[in-house]
Amino acid sequence: MSTSAVRCWVEGRRVWLELSDQRMTSFPAEKFPLLANATQEELAKVTLRLQGRALRWESLDEDIWVDDAVTGRFPRPSQAVAV
Repeated sequence: MSTSAVRCWVEGRRVWLELSDQRMTSFPAEKFPLLANATQEELAKVTLRLQGRALRWESLDEDIWVDDAVTGRFPRPSQAVAV
């Protein structure tokens, strides 16, 4: 069963998640190349998709699985997208 979130928001350069099991967690935006280069305004425009299983930044065309963020499965530097 995959992890899902009921709420997401950004504080500073951290993305916060309130999970369906009532846990709270966060991760630094810098762990994801597109988020690392985003402005604070772009970063703040995060939404939940797929019944809380994915995070979406429409203006950045970035999708992140909640399960990946919660378990620390971040892209390796060699997987970074050139901008």
